[in-house]
Amino acid sequence: MLICKNLLILIGIALVVGCATPPQNTDNICEIFFEKDDWYDDAADARDNWNSPIPVMMAIMHQESRFKQKARPPRKMILGFIPGPRPSDSYGYSQAKEATWDWYTKDSGNYGADRDDFGDAIDFIGWYNHVSGKRSSIKSNDPYHLYLAYHEGHGGFNRRTFNDKPWLKSVAKKVSSRSRRFGTQLNKCEEQLQSPWWNFWS
Repeated sequence: MLICKNLLILIGIALVVGCATPPQNTDNICEIFFEKDDWYDDAADARDNWNSPIPVMMAIMHQESRFKQKARPPRKMILGFIPGPRPSDSYGYSQAKEATWDWYTKDSGNYGADRDDFGDAIDFIGWYNHVSGKRSSIKSNDPYHLYLAYHEGHGGFNRRTFNDKPWLKSVAKKVSSRSRRFGTQLNKCEEQLQSPWWNFWS
């Protein structure tokens, strides 16, 4: 009886650890959704909630965390080798700051949302893109400018602070390119992901 109990505990731990690991291939959106079989539904819900295309949201998340559940900004090094403080309290899949996350939960009504929950994080990105459309007049299918607003905040974006950051423009171009690539990939597998048979067996 004790052996069975210990086995169940080990299986439970393995399942939790397995869910927390990033996808094996973060460069292919189909493989991501096939491996993480509940992520597509979460992403589709966020798309429907905020009219933000799935490839755009996933490209932003890829840039921010590489789909690492508990991602944080690297610590600054003191004297080149002593770990110092982190530059911000950004955390989780979306790398949302705590204050911005609080704004999201109140504005969206998604109280109890967690930054290290994929479904909540993808909904946050969709919500932020939606707000970018209202505050900065950015179209929902414009990942380049949506990422700049995501990084700089709407006030910074509207002041065009990114014009002094050529490195950030280069990153935004990468996000835009990845979004297009994710879109092409998703076109080839989305019908299968939407299939009731896939949902049944996954």
